[in-house]
Amino acid sequence: MREPEGFDEAFAAMTREPPDGLLMVTDALTALNHRRVFEFAAAHRLPAIYEFEALARDGGLMSYGPDMRELQDRVAGLIDRILKGTKPAELPFEQPTRFPFVINLKTAKALGLAIPQSILARADELIE
Repeated sequence: MREPEGFDEAFAAMTREPPDGLLMVTDALTALNHRRVFEFAAAHRLPAIYEFEALARDGGLMSYGPDMRELQDRVAGLIDRILKGTKPAELPFEQPTRFPFVINLKTAKALGLAIPQSILARADELIE
């Protein structure tokens, strides 16, 4: 999708041919319209997973993606090094190492989903 109207087309297609679940890849457009995705998933009782834990805390069913606090700490460290004279080209390329798995139990209950105990045990955080 490249513009907000694309959600209507995507939702219409998913209404015609319902998916088993949703994976929302986060970019500026989907982040700004995440409530629409939440509402569609709820209305169609679809399990959905998001990239960032903030989206699970905000009402999404679950999230699995890079730990934003870890990324922010790393960025702060890189900025500190640049301000102390390191050339940006000399800085290492770093990738995230922590990927928290968060489940929103309130959303699961609202969707009528029973999350298996084996999945709950793997979660880093359960939102009640």
